[in-house]
Amino acid sequence: MPDLIHQSIPHSAQVTPDAPALLFKDQTFTYRQVQHRVEQAASALLGLGIGPGERVAVYLPKQPEAVFSLFGAAAAGACFVPINPLLKPHQVAYILTHCGVKVLITSAPRLALLVGVCDTCPDLHTIVLVGDQSPEEAAPLPQRLMGYKAFCDLSGDNLEPHHRIDTDMAAILYTSGSTGNPKGVVLSHRNMVAGAHSVTGYLGNSSADRVLAVLPLSFDAGLSQLTTAFSVGAAVVLMDYLLPRDVLRAVVRYGITGLAAVPSLWNQLKELEWPVQATQSLRYITSTGGAMPVSTTRTLQQILPSTDIFLMYGLTEAFRSTYLPPDQVNVRPHSIGKAIPNAQILVINAEGKECAPNEPGELVHCGVLVSLGYWNDPDETAERFKPCLYSLPKMASTELAVWSGDQVMKDEEGYLYFISRNDEMIKTSGYRVSPTEIEDIIHGTGLVTEAVAMGLPHAALGQAILLVVTPALGAKVDDALKNAVLSRCRRELPNFMVPAMVTVQDTLPHNSNGKIDRRMLCEQYKTMFQDDSP
Repeated sequence: MPDLIHQSIPHSAQVTPDAPALLFKDQTFTYRQVQHRVEQAASALLGLGIGPGERVAVYLPKQPEAVFSLFGAAAAGACFVPINPLLKPHQVAYILTHCGVKVLITSAPRLALLVGVCDTCPDLHTIVLVGDQSPEEAAPLPQRLMGYKAFCDLSGDNLEPHHRIDTDMAAILYTSGSTGNPKGVVLSHRNMVAGAHSVTGYLGNSSADRVLAVLPLSFDAGLSQLTTAFSVGAAVVLMDYLLPRDVLRAVVRYGITGLAAVPSLWNQLKELEWPVQATQSLRYITSTGGAMPVSTTRTLQQILPSTDIFLMYGLTEAFRSTYLPPDQVNVRPHSIGKAIPNAQILVINAEGKECAPNEPGELVHCGVLVSLGYWNDPDETAERFKPCLYSLPKMASTELAVWSGDQVMKDEEGYLYFISRNDEMIKTSGYRVSPTEIEDIIHGTGLVTEAVAMGLPHAALGQAILLVVTPALGAKVDDALKNAVLSRCRRELPNFMVPAMVTVQDTLPHNSNGKIDRRMLCEQYKTMFQDDSP
């Protein structure tokens, strides 16, 4: 097994050099070709003088050059930083500055957005442009500008890649925090290699698989699709979709066997008419990035009767954490499963003790997948990464666990159930209410596509519950929809869990990883109940 994340590519190239590794639109790159392009990018970065562990940022859509650059940075002995192409200029500038990026690989249209902010990135010395536009056509910048072809032609042949070991950092992934600017999660080669082998183990990936990559490469689950596929010699199809229907067309066109998505996309895909070819080629699908509504899972089971469904939970700080095997989806559809291979998951209460069955507590992840902490943020790192005395007691002084901030519960058989994020838990009338429980009820009506329950300040209740929904395909936005949703809530929920109000929007805001942006909704409606008197 390779020790470093980029070594999976030459390993697979040695076994099946002519097998397809990367597909994009009408282009196909074999493992031999991908290895050459990665080595070319690594040599070029060394030619630019990149140092060991120095940061190389990639601000591109999902295209082959993005993959070559990410793995090329690792092969050179540097550290790669994938930046979501949907981020705004000030967000990109924050990342470039925060982790001291030396080289930025992007496109001319995206660089045009950064013209006003590149001056604020003191460590950035070279910008490489992918595409047809020449650097001379770009606006003047203090950094050195060069085209991707000239970059690849740089001669670093006589320069050896920097020596790295498995515990050295390989990547920094920026993820939204509960407050303030995003946090840079530092992943080691060891984290990523172990994560890839763990996931391929329970998904049963092999060289016969074709994986459709629709999640952003800046998202841990999106990046994992590359690392898992390359580790077994499978093929990855890169895709940035405009409409959910485009995803189904790609499944048919490329004969996709594995598809991962977040619940909001599955909620849309379940409402479409699936081509027969798509239902026949998919061996498995996975959901991550939030709780999958049971009604959505049930519908997908009907659409894809021969496809394995894996419900997964993960956090960037530990890459992946749990999964529910397909044979348990009908048995315990609300569960997030058990620990993935080579991980230890504990549920710890407020007293720091391991919870009894059915006792809520914080999910704590221990083992090889726990990342190195947050870049340039020792206080936040110390808060989230700390020893857990119930994990490997003999190594308690050195073995760190990541404290997720997620409230979960474990049943008598060891299966875990997600309750809520600590900062999303609703406290109303003295009760603690999980927004997920309300949202599952609403999804089960078939009247909505998306639903978010949130607790907002209220003088008498502490928090009152607001439910924001988007209508199902073809449904009208009117009072009848609100009344039907409230009626179901009153029928299936205790009084203290019934929303005080239902609001219908055409769409809900999503963050750069495709998850519903709950913080934005809370900010939008924060004064909704402030005039309500006791």
